[in-house]
Amino acid sequence: MKAYPTAELYRELAFLAYYLHWPHAQLLALDHGERRRWCEEVSRMNRELSGAPANPFDV
Repeated sequence: MKAYPTAELYRELAFLAYYLHWPHAQLLALDHGERRRWCEEVSRMNRELSGAPANPFDV
């Protein structure tokens, strides 16, 4: 079984900590799928608030 890339894990944790202000222990307690889901949801909300298209190739 391959381990999740450390650099990617830190990016996800930093992203969620920045936007959600959750404590380190709570972020580490998330499993991979749940953590990715939260990252996707925060990203979606940011796109909507900024008026950016969901797909940057949509014109």
